[in-house]
Amino acid sequence: MQLSDMRTHIRSVVDITSNDIADTTMNWFIREGYDAIVYSEKRWPFYEATTTFDTVASTKDYSLSDVETNLSVTHDGVTFSGASAPKNVGMRDIAALKTDNHVLEFIGYDDADVIYPLDSNTTGEPWYWTFWNDTVRLYPTPSSATTVYVRGYRNAVEFGGNTAIYRTAIADADTPDLPDPFDNVLSLYGLYRAYQQQEDPGLANQYFTLFTAELDNLRARYEDFPSPQPVVLNSRRVSRWQSQMILPARLRYSWE
Repeated sequence: MQLSDMRTHIRSVVDITSNDIADTTMNWFIREGYDAIVYSEKRWPFYEATTTFDTVASTKDYSLSDVETNLSVTHDGVTFSGASAPKNVGMRDIAALKTDNHVLEFIGYDDADVIYPLDSNTTGEPWYWTFWNDTVRLYPTPSSATTVYVRGYRNAVEFGGNTAIYRTAIADADTPDLPDPFDNVLSLYGLYRAYQQQEDPGLANQYFTLFTAELDNLRARYEDFPSPQPVVLNSRRVSRWQSQMILPARLRYSWE
């Protein structure tokens, strides 16, 4: 649903015109709802993205800006990429890394510092990685240039509001960077804010309740796992308990 269509729908339900709530105000209401949806989860599956970056000899740390250099996303007919700054939507989180030869294994920051002490100068082909403060650290430190393939989650293309950071401008023809089923959820938030602005707290609360309920329904749909077994992200191991060799290969109780 385009931005202008969403404003029209909200006004028709509330039975108001642009004289009651101006386009600029309505756009901000819609942007509030959009951001509430986008940032309600860190790893929405529809923001999954792949990209690559090249390591530098003797350099172990790579910021997200380094990792997302080759990321490219097309939305509303516009390509957002690192090569066309400031239109870079960027990476939000990293899920997995691999090279042409093997999959890098995720390990905790503290464990990595034990395996590769800070006072050592071990270099070679990276086999492990960790993620801290929006920075990927590779272990051991790369000894030469290597292409690393990245799977992760990107940021959403902005929608609504009245100023643009990644888009060249906010336009009435813009559509939200969300699957179509979220159009109704976003409209419900707009209705909540419109009734709130019109000083009708009763209907505002009803629409906010509908908004949260519908968002929860869609969250359950989109975050469903394809199998009933426990899933551990950022690791090649099926279960994190397999790393503890003194324990049998079975699921653990919560108190163990």
